[in-house]
Amino acid sequence: MRKAGVLCPIFSLPANYGIGTFGKSAYEFVDALQAAGQSFWQILPLGQTGYGDSPYQSFSTFAGNPYFIDLEMLIEEGLLTKEECDKADLFDRADWIEYEKLYYNRYPLLKKAYARFDETKEEKYAKFLKKNRFWLDDYALYMAVKDSFGGLPFTAWDRDIRLRKKKAVEKYKKDLEKEMKFYEFLQFEFDRQWKKLKKYANKKGVAIIGDIPIYVAFDSADTWSDPKLFQLDDNLVPLGVAGCPPDAFSATGQLWGNPLYDWKYHKKTGYAWWMKRMAFCFELYDVVRIDHFRGFESYYSIPYGDPTAEFGHWEQGPGLDLFICMKKKLGPQSVIAEDLGFLTDEVRNMVKKTGYPGMKITEFAFYGYEESEYLPHKYNKNCVVYTGTHDNETAAGWAKSLSKADREFAKEYLGIRRDMDIPDGLIAMSMMSIADTAIIPVQDYLGLGNEARINEPSTIGDDWRWRMTEGLSDECVAKIYALTKRSFRLPEKLFAKEVKAEAKKRKAADKATAKKTKKKAEKPEEKKVKKED
Repeated sequence: MRKAGVLCPIFSLPANYGIGTFGKSAYEFVDALQAAGQSFWQILPLGQTGYGDSPYQSFSTFAGNPYFIDLEMLIEEGLLTKEECDKADLFDRADWIEYEKLYYNRYPLLKKAYARFDETKEEKYAKFLKKNRFWLDDYALYMAVKDSFGGLPFTAWDRDIRLRKKKAVEKYKKDLEKEMKFYEFLQFEFDRQWKKLKKYANKKGVAIIGDIPIYVAFDSADTWSDPKLFQLDDNLVPLGVAGCPPDAFSATGQLWGNPLYDWKYHKKTGYAWWMKRMAFCFELYDVVRIDHFRGFESYYSIPYGDPTAEFGHWEQGPGLDLFICMKKKLGPQSVIAEDLGFLTDEVRNMVKKTGYPGMKITEFAFYGYEESEYLPHKYNKNCVVYTGTHDNETAAGWAKSLSKADREFAKEYLGIRRDMDIPDGLIAMSMMSIADTAIIPVQDYLGLGNEARINEPSTIGDDWRWRMTEGLSDECVAKIYALTKRSFRLPEKLFAKEVKAEAKKRKAADKATAKKTKKKAEKPEEKKVKKED
């Protein structure tokens, strides 16, 4: 069954207190998606962000972002007052996230909420703690210790706690017990609000596509608490870090800085950590998009300390073995393989053998009048097509940046005459393609330019900040619905309803035509009778 969805990060939703949350606007967005005939809502990683505010550099692969906890829901719970929230200096612009303000002024509010929280009255709280002990203890301790060192990365902590010496761990747990419980409370509220929203979306027929980075951040609870998982020396210094080699888009490549996995160790454990990670993700999402999927076949290793990615080299990853193990232990699951970037036959073969759909980006299709694999006539059904992802320009911004030759090629292929019609043409072409699933960024449906771009890779400053100032209008919802219907991507029940409605219309039209024809045929007889009279 052909399906469609919309890509919109949680943080980009409209909200009253500086950033999109799991609150009222999220529920209204789900309602709009249902009304627009969409089957999917794709989001970005939900992890707690650190330096640079990137959701792909999280303090924990398991912990959720406290910024997404809705303050109005905490008001309803009696943990905060409206006056307290209104007084907090959380933003200046309704269309822009100001992370510094959130960091300094939102956490004090959350601490007030925690001070009023009575865990003895929350039946689900103890169950949540017990179920999540396998990661929550280390995360809470990590964050509490981090705060005690003024937010410095664990590499700058005192040696005893940095290397997790037994006595030091016990001491910090005792001294920072209250701070640890604060972070446990945040994760409980995050989990409760998110699961409630997901349940609502699923009930409305909207499945959630989650997104997980292949790597974890170096400055994270994962790296600090379980260094055996990574290529680190005895002082927890990376032997190599992740990134991408130089290419046509970047002469020095991309230096991500994430620690690399020790795949031999993972294989020895039966990929135990990965199984826990993926099982956890399949509870949070209906479908999981795994970022940088090609890194499982072979990964780019850059010497630690290098200022660029120019002098890295390729090393062998776990390949298909990891996904065979995952299928055995977790059963068949819905996964999207982000197979973009530098691809080899080995990578393509691995993706094909997993059976997971890969990704196609239509913005990549119109460069140099070449028969690119991103042109829709080259697709197979088992793929997910996007106009662009969070890393790309918006469709409108992309159309403006095209060279004259590429712009003419795009118009020729899309079958349009005017430059201004390129963005809508790109959306329509993506939706009409043979791909089983089409996901369109919300900015493209809104017709926004690069002022609404989510991220520009290898830059820091203006990324991950754009947000909507209001929900999807009825006009926009109707536009999305019409295109979804026209491209045969409506949900099955809705499609059947439309087919029935269309059949009824045709029947009524045929009846009206027959009546008109009969009336027309009878007129000459009437005239003939009158003449004889």
